[in-house]
Amino acid sequence: MFAISLGDDGAELRPLEPWRAEEFLAHMDRGREYVGRHIGLPDVVEDLDSARSFLRAYAEKAAHDTGRIFGIWTGGTLVGGVMFRTMDVDHGTAEAGCWLEPSAAGKGLVTRACRVIIDWAVEERGIHRVEWYASTKNGASVAVARRLGMTREGVLRENYPHRGVRTDTELWSVLAPEWRAAKKERTGE
Repeated sequence: MFAISLGDDGAELRPLEPWRAEEFLAHMDRGREYVGRHIGLPDVVEDLDSARSFLRAYAEKAAHDTGRIFGIWTGGTLVGGVMFRTMDVDHGTAEAGCWLEPSAAGKGLVTRACRVIIDWAVEERGIHRVEWYASTKNGASVAVARRLGMTREGVLRENYPHRGVRTDTELWSVLAPEWRAAKKERTGE
């Protein structure tokens, strides 16, 4: 198995595979209410069977090159994750997403992890456009999109039914040439 360092604080990005279902469920239980404020992930991962099923679905997506999921670990504990919810290599598009438990919030972990997976998607898989959807009420997710150099394209009004309420979603994206230019600026390459 591999782990990619996310910086000097010891945080790591690793594949989140079905054999980690118990750890994934424990993590989701720690952050269930916090994570569930804006996304439905905790409503899908409710017990060990559903945790395993969710991770198996992403293993299938990885096998078919239509999605990926990675966990973020700090101090040996799974505290969040990033993913390509969808990935269409033929069309060069992918939708990135994320979640964190409250103990990990505000440390830049999602931004750092997303930089790794977006760079991989653009440089290794030939993805041209990476999209990011965020509830208009999720300021932290919108801030990540900004830090990633994404452009806000608009608001999808009442498009996402979440826990009985239809919510508005901001659509952000970054194109491969923009990503490469920003990376050059960031790293001085």
